[in-house]
Amino acid sequence: MSTVAEAAVAPSRVAAQPVTQARVVRAEWIKLRSLRSTRITLLVSFLAMAGIGMIGAAVTVSQWPTMSAASRAGFDAVTTVLSGYQFAQLAVGVLGVLVVTNEYSSGMIRATLAAVPKRLPVLWAKAGVFTLITLVTMTAAAFVAFAGGMALLSGQHLQVALTAPGVTRAVIGTGLYLAVVGLLGVGLGALLRNTAGAIAAVVGLLMVLPPVSSLLGTWFTTHISPYLPSNAGGSLVQVHQHANALSPWTGFAVMCAYAAAALALAAWALRRRDA
Repeated sequence: MSTVAEAAVAPSRVAAQPVTQARVVRAEWIKLRSLRSTRITLLVSFLAMAGIGMIGAAVTVSQWPTMSAASRAGFDAVTTVLSGYQFAQLAVGVLGVLVVTNEYSSGMIRATLAAVPKRLPVLWAKAGVFTLITLVTMTAAAFVAFAGGMALLSGQHLQVALTAPGVTRAVIGTGLYLAVVGLLGVGLGALLRNTAGAIAAVVGLLMVLPPVSSLLGTWFTTHISPYLPSNAGGSLVQVHQHANALSPWTGFAVMCAYAAAALALAAWALRRRDA
């Protein structure tokens, strides 16, 4: 059974080869890799993650001689070379949404769910396959950004070694953070089943709420903002933590809790709604 869709139109083959989670995972992998939009979006994410940090490093090197003492004192080499994750998260989140909603908009989801009547294996397969692909791709991009950015910063002797305290965790954490962003996108896409609505939810959670929260006063900034998804998960990417920020792994756990909640609600809806 090469795809779940084939199972819908070839019941005899389903009888010969019972639907298992492994076969559903293989089907989702085939569907995901066969879409040109997947390859293009992952490439854009990779370039954003790797390229923007190196651009930032190059700009810093060119401006370093004229920078003020305050700007030099506040410079963080790791944050600079990994800054592309803030742009890559948008592409990753949107692609996570499209992994699910494209099937609903095309009507292909009916064939998929007909082949997998228990339904939930489809959700787990989509989430697992996309999260793994994102983790591998974005972790590689983070290491490319780090290596390239530090090579550029060495022109002003600003480079930091990968073995310095907290640096390896920040680089690997970038890939982990973006993988969970993708998982959140899959969960919201499966829950809302609408491309525009799910993308708006991803953008709102990751990119709108943090700046809005900073306008709501000191109490909100101190007690609520650190627990917003991007603020919590972003602490894993930072070597030097900001005031009121959660510790790196605590923040990442909070970020994972958001993605888990979205998937749990999506699973509940998938079992109770018609395709």
